[in-house]
Amino acid sequence: MKKKSLSAKSKNHKTVTIFLKDKFINSIYKQFEKNLVPENGYIVAVSGGPDSLALAYFAKCFSQLKKVNFYYYLVDHRLRKESSEEAKKTLDLLKKINVKCKVLIWQGKKPKSNIQSIARFNRYSLLIKECKKRNLNNILLGHQNDDLNENFLIRMMRGSGLKGLVSMDKISENNDIKFLRPLLNIEKNKLKIVSLKVFKSFIKDSSNVNENFKRIRVRNLIKNLEKEGFDKKKFNLTINNLKSANKALEFYAKRNVLENSFFNSEKHNIILNKDFFVQPNEIILRSIIKVIQTISRNYYPPRGKSVKNLIIEIKSKKSKRKFTLGGCIFEKINETVIISKE
Repeated sequence: MKKKSLSAKSKNHKTVTIFLKDKFINSIYKQFEKNLVPENGYIVAVSGGPDSLALAYFAKCFSQLKKVNFYYYLVDHRLRKESSEEAKKTLDLLKKINVKCKVLIWQGKKPKSNIQSIARFNRYSLLIKECKKRNLNNILLGHQNDDLNENFLIRMMRGSGLKGLVSMDKISENNDIKFLRPLLNIEKNKLKIVSLKVFKSFIKDSSNVNENFKRIRVRNLIKNLEKEGFDKKKFNLTINNLKSANKALEFYAKRNVLENSFFNSEKHNIILNKDFFVQPNEIILRSIIKVIQTISRNYYPPRGKSVKNLIIEIKSKKSKRKFTLGGCIFEKINETVIISKE
């Protein structure tokens, strides 16, 4: 490499990391850094929002300081007329920190209901494909503390069980893909400050004030709860207590799968012995979900209600021999159950 190129590269390095001299930005970067370890590389999910831009900035700093590869992707859902223009503006903002970002277009028919949930599913599907193309298994997401609290209330409104209530965590894993949320403990307002200091701007998504979306109504509800004394600290304390209980149940569910099931690699099926179902109901439920996801390779598990009904059928002596759920076939043979891909 020519001396001039080396000089330019060194200058770009200093230009990007110079903001870490700011004590406020550096304090958040230190928290971000604790949640990552130098690996082969990471996929970074980017949008033009302040939390996402802050994630991109910290990832860029980490990549330069730790010599790790990061690959940046922005999903354009094409659900709003202005989405493509916003994508272009985001790419321009990212150029300020020497980040090259690829835009992924969500193709296909657009939904008229349950829009945000379907869009999120398709976003993750596109990111997972890119992850596999690069032979990587880490995806960085820009979720922050406000998202955690909103997700908790939305799940509560749906009548979710314990696992659903605490489903958003710093690290979640599905089919060998890790979803990392290194900013989960940071409030959105702090990330806004970071984005304004680094990028001088960020994209304001018009859907963030549209009360037709449940998440926005929940966001406003949280503001009212704070006025009544249920602030973010109490929110986080409640969620952390529930997470502790959830970890205990996950431990016993994993042990049940390990001790009472057998994976046949040749036929790619799993055999459950009779002791698999001699457990508390919640342990059986979680164990079945783990097995279904192992066989089907689907990101989202089936609904808890559907799994409960399946368990009742399997335990019933008068039930039929075969069932299907979540992309899997369940076949009862005497006191065992064989699960294979549908």
